[in-house]
Amino acid sequence: MDHILVAKNVSKTYGDYTALSNISLEIPKNCIYGLLGPNGAGKTSFIRIINQITHQDAGEILFNGEPLGPEHIAQIGYLPEERGLYKSMKVGEQALYLAQLKGLPKQVAKERLKYWFDRLNIGDWWNKKIQELSKGMAQKIQFIVTVLHEPKLLIFDEPFSGFDPINANIIKDEILQLKEKGTSIIFSTHRMESVEELCEYIALIHKSEKILDGKLSDIKNAYKNNMYSIGMHVDGDIQPLIAQLNEEAEVITSNLDIKDNQWDLKVQLPSEDTATILSKLTKMGNVNRFDELVPSANDIFIQTVNNKENGK
Repeated sequence: MDHILVAKNVSKTYGDYTALSNISLEIPKNCIYGLLGPNGAGKTSFIRIINQITHQDAGEILFNGEPLGPEHIAQIGYLPEERGLYKSMKVGEQALYLAQLKGLPKQVAKERLKYWFDRLNIGDWWNKKIQELSKGMAQKIQFIVTVLHEPKLLIFDEPFSGFDPINANIIKDEILQLKEKGTSIIFSTHRMESVEELCEYIALIHKSEKILDGKLSDIKNAYKNNMYSIGMHVDGDIQPLIAQLNEEAEVITSNLDIKDNQWDLKVQLPSEDTATILSKLTKMGNVNRFDELVPSANDIFIQTVNNKENGK
């Protein structure tokens, strides 16, 4: 597999504080890679090293197979969580200035800016000052400036912060379009629903150490624990059914859904042998639903961090 970025045993300290400890990651080309972790985990330190704002104390980073160097800065786009636009400058003037800082000729920058302003339906913002815009509006400008030079690697740090649901969805669609066109993307967020929607691979950093990484679908399969959601109609008392189920499985919850007139059960099976349990259930009532509960990215995040905290 080709990788846009490979980190090998990267460490970074600030005095007595360890920000990163032997971090190794392989970020495939043309994917959206979720960089996750609690506040203070080390994500921002890693991102700053990729952008060469700071440098690692140990380890190596390869960009597209080459040692990361100043020549790669033009191939990286970075949207930080804290935005940095000049409030008193006009939108168009500032966007053009920042595009030229990225190495774009003025005429090329103008053409690309027109494309993006039209695409995001903000053409009438050109002569507005940044201070006249809402946070979400200013964020659209920052997004455009980040992607304008068409970098090979984009790094988005909480890109949906400040957006209403409609505009967050617009930016999400643009990120997916960039990925489809071949751009590699590092996506850092605390919004696990965005991870579910966007990320194919993830890495979880906690207290300067990588504690989990890989393909999200593989990680979810590894964290499955034979938990099932069952919906069924039972005539009479549910307790005999629960008692029988508890002989071979564990009923975690049981709730009566008045609207659908059925019982909703959450059951953990002792093994992946669902056929035996399902056969018994059909003899006890009408089974309308029998779905495996695959852990969400949020479940995995919390469980992995808690296990690390508890020394598991």
